[in-house]
Amino acid sequence: MKPKTILSILAFCLVGIGLSYAQDPFMGTWKLNKDGSIIPAGAPKNTTVIYESADGNIKITVDGMDGAGNQTHSEWTGKFDGKDYPVTGDPNSDTREYTTVNDHLLRFTGKKGGKATMIGRIGVAPDGKTRTVTTTGTDAKGQKVSTTSVYDKQ
Repeated sequence: MKPKTILSILAFCLVGIGLSYAQDPFMGTWKLNKDGSIIPAGAPKNTTVIYESADGNIKITVDGMDGAGNQTHSEWTGKFDGKDYPVTGDPNSDTREYTTVNDHLLRFTGKKGGKATMIGRIGVAPDGKTRTVTTTGTDAKGQKVSTTSVYDKQ
């Protein structure tokens, strides 16, 4: 092959790889915007959420605080296909499922012992700079909790 042809093919592949990562608005690191969020006193809050690729899956790592102010850390790895995948480190759920609604919206359900403990929606703004998570569920103490958490992309 001629060098021009090889360079053209290589450039095309690199552009394609870049576009495939750029098209997933959920990927990356998100920090809680406390001023834009509605989180009742005593409710757990996720302060940092990271979405990343992991061997053909998506890994979500969450750091935050429980209702008493203790640090928390949980991890989930799976696909946005509506199937339950295990979650570690979350006292309110042992599995979580995510379903893609469209390019900028996910639905999710957290379950403990097969019973739904939390449902919600995750939406990323069209400009990709903010992410809003609304949840309704029950905390580890059995209390009903509803939150709206706004995150800024880092």
